[in-house]
Amino acid sequence: MSLDPELLAAIRGRAAEYDRTNSFPYEDLEDLKAAGHLRPRPLAEVVADQRLLAAHAPATALAVNMHLVWVGVARVLAERGDHSLDWVLEEAEAGELFAFGISEPGNDQVMWDSMTRAERADVNGESGWSFTGLKVFTSLAPAWTRLGVFGRAETAEGPRLVHGFVSRAADGGEFDPAPGVHHLDDWDALGMRASQSRSTRLEGAFVPDARVARILPVGPNADPFIFGIFANFLLGLAAVYAGVADRALELAVEAVRRRTSLRTGKPYADDPDFRWRIADIALALDPLEYELMTLARAVDAKADYGPTWFRRLTGAKHRATETARVVVDQALRAAGGGAFRADAELTRLERDVLAGIYHPSDTESVHATVATALLGPASA
Repeated sequence: MSLDPELLAAIRGRAAEYDRTNSFPYEDLEDLKAAGHLRPRPLAEVVADQRLLAAHAPATALAVNMHLVWVGVARVLAERGDHSLDWVLEEAEAGELFAFGISEPGNDQVMWDSMTRAERADVNGESGWSFTGLKVFTSLAPAWTRLGVFGRAETAEGPRLVHGFVSRAADGGEFDPAPGVHHLDDWDALGMRASQSRSTRLEGAFVPDARVARILPVGPNADPFIFGIFANFLLGLAAVYAGVADRALELAVEAVRRRTSLRTGKPYADDPDFRWRIADIALALDPLEYELMTLARAVDAKADYGPTWFRRLTGAKHRATETARVVVDQALRAAGGGAFRADAELTRLERDVLAGIYHPSDTESVHATVATALLGPASA
């Protein structure tokens, strides 16, 4: 574990202000770097620590999750004998910060196609690819030094998806030192505000051939690089929302112990209805621990679940986010009207947990994918 109680207390103490001011958590990031939280580690350790971090500052956990995804992808590949992204591990150890520039508005194909254009390019005598398009939900926008992107290239062999990494100087300022990369100041979201997941406009952003991770056909692909993305992204997200639920349950327990009934003169902790509610949300939350840690350890152990991997991973993310929404909702009911304030932590958790429904894979695609795996494609 890279997170000690004193560090976590400091991070929780700043979360409300970052949310209120819609600002990036620079102090959290520096503290997490110093603690070794952003270094390459087994996925099971990352999942456990991310869940703990999210219970203290959900938006900070969500933001750094995107860095941890790329580090995890490189680790998955290396452990399976593919050392093409070892440089990611080396640079993460050296303090570089990786971000995710994948999502696009209107792209319901997610990883299987792209609306961004990738073209061969030459910059100062160095061959590579240029990327032009709009990315959304680019967490860590103010601070990343490496941005993972992908785009569609029309080649003689047919359309291909080019995955690579744009670099920029480690300045930490609110500007774009990378040519062709422009972050829009458009992040004023309902929740997860400190993640600063701004839109990113790519206008000929250059990736040298040495920083191209994969060139793959359009459409579903079982390449280990893609598996690494899904495994680390989905389990990392699930851990974040499980952590939100953990904190909501803590606050609910505190509330019913604190509140007293005028009718009976007893604390609500003695009321059978409130006791049932608290028990019910705990029972809903408990299975997530086993599922997330079992799958994370399976990835670390290179377990072979074959074609069921995608069902397991998307299912874990789906169950974690949906369970977290129920837990936070029930915690608000247990806490009473005093929690219905803009500055209440439970209210912030209610706003943060809603972001879970927008991350891939969404509820509709999860069910469609599982149904297709079990029943085959639907007839026309």
